[in-house]
Amino acid sequence: MEKLNGKTAIVTGASSGIGRATARLLAAEGSRVVVGARRGDELASLVAEIEADGGEATALAGDVTEESYAAALVALAEDRFGGLDIAVNNVGTLGPQTALTGVTLADWNHTLAVNLTSAFLGAKHQVPALAARGGGALIFTGTFVGHTAAFPGLGAYGASKSGLIGLAQGLAVDHGEQGVRVNVVLPGATDTEMFREHNPTAEAQGFIGRLTALRRIAQPLEIARAVLYLAADATFTTGTTLLCDGGVSINHT
Repeated sequence: MEKLNGKTAIVTGASSGIGRATARLLAAEGSRVVVGARRGDELASLVAEIEADGGEATALAGDVTEESYAAALVALAEDRFGGLDIAVNNVGTLGPQTALTGVTLADWNHTLAVNLTSAFLGAKHQVPALAARGGGALIFTGTFVGHTAAFPGLGAYGASKSGLIGLAQGLAVDHGEQGVRVNVVLPGATDTEMFREHNPTAEAQGFIGRLTALRRIAQPLEIARAVLYLAADATFTTGTTLLCDGGVSINHT
């Protein structure tokens, strides 16, 4: 039996990578899915894929740093599918790749806007909709960077993504009585467009993989399965993190 029959989910950053895999997996498990990202053509192809597999989906392209877009995604879920049960705020950017003392204020603010403020804006509109259905799952995609480890030149990325943990804890405490569970999945290196863009050679990709205990990087579906667990099975889990980093946080060999 499909785990999410009768449920409705929003997935942002759904045009590729972890977000796309998550949207497809949630749909395969019976959820109706509202997918969001900037690239409308990629969203349209995702909706077509989900529908070809027998699922239900609709798309809305936009900028997650704009509050009106966060509100519009929730409104679409309610108007098209009758409510909201799961929200996966998955958008992210690496931001400037330089030592923090060399980061401009504009780049710092942009990184925080995409990685942290967008999650706040999403949650601001998603939580009331989740509560109206008697509760649900609110999930952020963070990273182990800035939580269990740091890398040179990724200070802004780590700071902005680690802020999701504090955001999730605050939301969990504020809205637990309404049945809203809030958690953060923390992936390691995953085979996405962004990963390949910043690690374009086989040598670079292999080096990153060898940093993990599993000696490889993740596939997007592997992270999506962790999101599904938090959405469907972790019914007494809130305000916490789920590391999906292949053991990079504990590997020292």
